[in-house]
Amino acid sequence: MKVLQDAYPNPIPTSAQPLTRLGRVRAQPLSLICGLCLGLLFSANNAVALDTGMVVTANPHATQAGESVLAAGGSAVDAAVAIEAVLSLVEPQSSGLGGGGFMLYYDAKTQVITVYEGRETAPAGATADLFLDDTGKPLPFLQAKNSGLSIGVPGVVAMLELAHNDHGELPWSTLFGHATTLADEGFTVSPRLRQFLTAYGGRLIPKTREEGPLDAYQYFFDSQGEPKSQLVNKAYATTLRQLANDPRALYRGSIAKDIVNAAQAAPRAGSLTLNDLVRYEARRHQPLCVDYRQWRACGPPPPSSWVGLGMMLGLLEATDFPSGNPMDDWARIAEVQQLAYADRDQFVADTDFVAVPLNGMLNKDYLAQRAQAIDPMHPLASVNHGDPWAFEPSTNNPPLAGRDTTVDHAGTTHFVVIDNAGNVVSMTASVESIFGSSRMAGGMFLNNQLTDFARAPRDDDGKLVANHAEPFKRPRSSMSPTVVTDKEGRFVMATGSPGGNSILAYTLKTLIGVLDWKLNPAEAVALPNMVARGDTVRIEQERADPALLQTLEQRGFPVKASAGENSGLSVIVRDSNGQLTGAADPRREGTVATVPAPAPVP
Repeated sequence: MKVLQDAYPNPIPTSAQPLTRLGRVRAQPLSLICGLCLGLLFSANNAVALDTGMVVTANPHATQAGESVLAAGGSAVDAAVAIEAVLSLVEPQSSGLGGGGFMLYYDAKTQVITVYEGRETAPAGATADLFLDDTGKPLPFLQAKNSGLSIGVPGVVAMLELAHNDHGELPWSTLFGHATTLADEGFTVSPRLRQFLTAYGGRLIPKTREEGPLDAYQYFFDSQGEPKSQLVNKAYATTLRQLANDPRALYRGSIAKDIVNAAQAAPRAGSLTLNDLVRYEARRHQPLCVDYRQWRACGPPPPSSWVGLGMMLGLLEATDFPSGNPMDDWARIAEVQQLAYADRDQFVADTDFVAVPLNGMLNKDYLAQRAQAIDPMHPLASVNHGDPWAFEPSTNNPPLAGRDTTVDHAGTTHFVVIDNAGNVVSMTASVESIFGSSRMAGGMFLNNQLTDFARAPRDDDGKLVANHAEPFKRPRSSMSPTVVTDKEGRFVMATGSPGGNSILAYTLKTLIGVLDWKLNPAEAVALPNMVARGDTVRIEQERADPALLQTLEQRGFPVKASAGENSGLSVIVRDSNGQLTGAADPRREGTVATVPAPAPVP
């Protein structure tokens, strides 16, 4: 077996290293409790021509794939296709062509942002009680996850095809070469993948036929039950060659049949059929956008939960933030998260099936009303949803649904790309949990995204939850790729993260780190993660100043020191001089690459 040269740093860097057009710059030490940082990051004179591309992904092989596409004159979307094809192979615990995603595309000429949605859909046979056992209680999560019941129609390939039809520069068939070579010739298992296999492989991947299909276990583990150090995936290489010739090959023919067979295999067979695959279509949407100070932040509409992130920004703007007092600022961030998550959990679902008060949730008067409860010296008296319907133009408000407390699990990735023309892709992709459903087809893992539906379809009062499963419905997602522009529409920043429900909090931290605290991307990403969903405020203990935990506890906040927060942020920022700076999350093994403009053809 020929194994391609190891792309992973040894050891993996523990600090984010921003890259600029001038080359690699080492991040400066950062106080992890940041207040106001002086200086203006962006000025009105922001019209500097771009001649350099940049790629930030969660894996060196994927970064190299995107870099090579840009160097060949490809667009940001071309690079995204090549990147996701590689991530599906080398980071299968996080995303893949058997999953789904959301993409934001910023067009540098028109300054228009388009959302491309490849969220999975439930099969025709799905019902509200999809994950209930014979007694009417929800299945244990691992039983639901490691089953055919959890597999939705994969959407990421159709989404990439749609975006490529609109914005591709290179032929579709040329974008899979890097991934195909890696699959054919072999690659070294990354330290992070090996860590997941060692820690979770025996629990998340079936190793007996009674537990489920054995192809994943046989792929990753040797005859002694030890994780392999190198992997070859001929089946995936075959899949890529078919997709290169026909992007709809995932939805018809031999690959589609393999997907259906995997979904319908025992135990806990699902109802996915070939008809479900054939009928799948990716979608274009206009973004949701909010004005935040002198900027405009945009993200995808439901079934994404980005509206919750928009609420967080609006709530912060309605308070004394930033105040100059770091402890007060972090307390406000916690309460803002609690209020926004409460509304997200209550109202957000697939808008083809459920009315969602998007206008009300982002209404400045509503947010100002909600912000009145925020007090940095005292925690919220109760964490309840508000009434955004009162701020909707329509008076025909639907009955209040039950609250959904489903936990999204962190099997997700995020990457950002800017091409030499200044076009930007911010894309989050996922198979939902680690290794998705743990079932493979065509050499790729299939998602378990249907567990993002409310596994208990009714709340304790018997009210049907908005995010319950139905045929052809798309489960609510926390994926929230984000693009920020100035008020004139010029690109400022692109970011996003994996992390399940915590994605909103991780992305918020990064946005305010750059925009409000004037940090460079590496410093913003390195800030401690704090997640406040419900009553508890989780803080990343290993990165937070102990004084932060102590102060919040003294003020009465229910603080829980977290042993780890599974973010995987990717960021690109353009400053007022047109200089690009990128950063990959030090908590993962991502890298950043700059790509000079290709030389003109004589």
